[in-house]
Amino acid sequence: MFFGLNKFIKIVLPKRLFYRALIIVAAPTILLQLIITIVFYDSIWIKANKNTTRSLVAQLKTIEEVYQNDKKYLDFFTDSYKNNFNFEIGINQDEFPKISGERKFSPMDRSLRRELKSAFGNNNYWFNTLKFKNAVEIKIKSKNEVIEFLVPKELIATSSVRLFVLWTTLPSILLIIIALIFLKNQTRPLVKLAKAAERFGKGDYVNDFRPSGAQEIRKAAYEFDRMAKRINRHLNQRSEMLSGISHDLRTPLTRLKLQLAMLDQKDLSNKMSRDIDEMEKMLNDYLQFAKAQYQESTVEINLKDMFHELQNDINNNKLKIFLKDDIFLNGRPLALKRSFENIIQNGLSYGDHVYVSFQKGSNRAQIIVEDDGPGIPEDQYKNVFKPFFRLDKSRSLNQSGVGLGLAIVEDIINSHGGSVLLGKSDHNGLKVKVSLPF
Repeated sequence: MFFGLNKFIKIVLPKRLFYRALIIVAAPTILLQLIITIVFYDSIWIKANKNTTRSLVAQLKTIEEVYQNDKKYLDFFTDSYKNNFNFEIGINQDEFPKISGERKFSPMDRSLRRELKSAFGNNNYWFNTLKFKNAVEIKIKSKNEVIEFLVPKELIATSSVRLFVLWTTLPSILLIIIALIFLKNQTRPLVKLAKAAERFGKGDYVNDFRPSGAQEIRKAAYEFDRMAKRINRHLNQRSEMLSGISHDLRTPLTRLKLQLAMLDQKDLSNKMSRDIDEMEKMLNDYLQFAKAQYQESTVEINLKDMFHELQNDINNNKLKIFLKDDIFLNGRPLALKRSFENIIQNGLSYGDHVYVSFQKGSNRAQIIVEDDGPGIPEDQYKNVFKPFFRLDKSRSLNQSGVGLGLAIVEDIINSHGGSVLLGKSDHNGLKVKVSLPF
């Protein structure tokens, strides 16, 4: 039972901290206002209205009884009430109204109807509270005559209700507005911290981030900034170290190439040269994987222009790209270009043709690369993304590589908030589906 209630509350409550904090601040204020209003309405206003209405009806009953007992001093009696109570009294023999002028759901009309019915009985009274702005018209059937009263509305409805509602509503609204301003200022640093963490998770440099907000939020932001700087420093050191190692290893490899060129045994020289070339390519792959894409800034990219550049760079008639509309997204152009180039070159290495198509959703773009090569077994889809994994029997990203091509592709796409999925191509080869957010 409690689990179901807890689940229902989680579904009903808003997900964002700003709105949850607003409920915490606004709900007690609104609840308190409702309680005060109900207590005032039930205990004070209704009782006061009932007493004033009963007093008014008692005066009307007195006037009707006095008139029936002694009609000699009628003018004096009506003038006295007009001067002292601001009553307008008229007596005529007009036809008594048959259509009621009262409102069914008005508290004032309901209270007046109850008292008039108790004093004069059914069908012997008629009133209208809307005909005049500051007065109530009441008619009483007295034998063959109709006594008309025009009494001030303040004798039935107290004017303090509007003031009470005004003084309870306006301060509550003012307090909620102030709470909105303060909550917005308190949640803004959290939003900035979340955006900075998201950017950092995608490989961007976060140099413009400044801690702000409450002390706890400042401390969390300060620690995040320190962590980001440590990670960036570590990545830079790793890249510099690998660059140095690559440079140091290229020097003896170059010397070996020169020495092999001077050998008389050309067959042995060619074989050793191929081994040295492969070692150089391995060094380049290691360095490319280690550097990843951390030194490139994020900019707006047009996928249509980027793939046209790729098509011109690759310059292969076997590559078919089907893209008509412009698709813009934020990313690192060189890194994305490198990842798609790896996928396309992989397809061209093992298939006769490569087909690139696009699907544009509401907030994501899907790039589908298909070839007509031998494909990859389904049970190896996860393994080919592991660094240094080679699938020699069927295909790998590069026959002479070290198994880093798809690992680099997945690392770049994931850092952009996207995903890479492998599947069976419609051309009986491999299908690589890349999804990227706008």
